[in-house]
Amino acid sequence: MQKERTLASRVVYDGIGLHSGRPVHMELAPAPPGTGILFARSDMPEEVPVAATAANVTATLRATTISAGALKFFTIEHLMSALHVHGVDNCRVTLDAEEPPVVDGSARTFFRLIAEAGTVEQDTDRHVTVIDRVYRADDGGHFVMAVPYDGLRVSFTSLNDHPLIGVQYYDIEVTPEAYEKEIAPARTIAYEKEIEALRANGLGLGGSLETVIVYNDEGWMNALNFPNELVRHKILDVIGDIRLAGMIRGHIIAVASGHALNTALAKQIAGKRE
Repeated sequence: MQKERTLASRVVYDGIGLHSGRPVHMELAPAPPGTGILFARSDMPEEVPVAATAANVTATLRATTISAGALKFFTIEHLMSALHVHGVDNCRVTLDAEEPPVVDGSARTFFRLIAEAGTVEQDTDRHVTVIDRVYRADDGGHFVMAVPYDGLRVSFTSLNDHPLIGVQYYDIEVTPEAYEKEIAPARTIAYEKEIEALRANGLGLGGSLETVIVYNDEGWMNALNFPNELVRHKILDVIGDIRLAGMIRGHIIAVASGHALNTALAKQIAGKRE
């Protein structure tokens, strides 16, 4: 039987939010057994923190949003992805804004900071969310499913009409070592023609060539970390979104899914567990 784990020490980081563009101070702190991942506001200490669970997902437009009561947190998926792979069951995330730092658009810095802080075993048995049957969420043209598997594995096919990207496929057995090398450095990607519309809708206000990979009809506007960075980032997102259903043991298979389908699958899995 595995034991729950929390951080061995605090993590602090200052940055800006990807969509809000607002400065944010983030602190990750150890938490007692059974806490789960909680998001709190340092500037609103009177409000009850929001649990990072599938039941609290309230929006999925360009990011995963959780909310409860007066609090809302969005674009949590990159941080949740790093916490998932490090095996952190219990952590209190405290921000002074609604959105964690975007950093460079990947999970690399979060993963490194958690590694530097370390994790410790706690005196409580861990509840692993074991996929024991097929779960599936789809919208007709895209889907994501979970099937039994002894470990955590993700297979993703991304579909993009732009000739620069096209169809990309990647499959990975998710271990801390493989994730750090192959997935954590994969960054958020945007099409230049979409940026103006996003900003008109109050999204992507913290985006820049330092925080997002941008492409246009001529090519990439900044250098890639991987030739297939888009599909790797999609896997990064899936790992973060599916953590909302708990510590997963199973194989996630997806075709062009986004946060809406990912979190719908997480809700299915969490509902079965409960």
